[in-house]
Amino acid sequence: MALESACLPIPSEIIMPFAGYLVSIGRFNLYLAATFGALGCNLGSAMAYEVGARGGRPFVRRWGRYILVAERELDQVERLFRNYGAISVLIGRLLPVIRTFIALPAGIARMNRWQFHLYTFIGSWPWCFALAYAGLFLGSRWNSSPGLQSTMHRLDGAVVLLLMVAFVYFVYTRIRAARMG
Repeated sequence: MALESACLPIPSEIIMPFAGYLVSIGRFNLYLAATFGALGCNLGSAMAYEVGARGGRPFVRRWGRYILVAERELDQVERLFRNYGAISVLIGRLLPVIRTFIALPAGIARMNRWQFHLYTFIGSWPWCFALAYAGLFLGSRWNSSPGLQSTMHRLDGAVVLLLMVAFVYFVYTRIRAARMG
């Protein structure tokens, strides 16, 4: 969870359901799994926040094209923080994809660190809990439902294909935009 929140593409949608599966076999506690997942989000977010706070706009100007962040996106995020303030982190933590990257602009906006960590934890915990609960629910039925296993294995390929297409499209549009302007 720390790596995902440090803006690395390691999806919580895989990590936390596996923790939920471990809950289903008695290895973890559901509430502790969600709590430690949220704490991991805080640790990774602290790294991304510091990169934003220390590097700011010059960091994005220099390295943005390599991490596929355009300066116009930075403008949009700064407007978001100007208009809605710290609540942007809380809401962003509840949304897929945005949750992974919200710490960098929070650092650039120099959001109050204490408030940043509080909102990161409060916004991350329900997400971690819901994903762990899904893993618990599916894990407890895994061996008793051959239909569930078959369905989930078919969905694996579709999800991987969809993620690959989305990633290629994202990279393609960023490279094309960088070349144009």
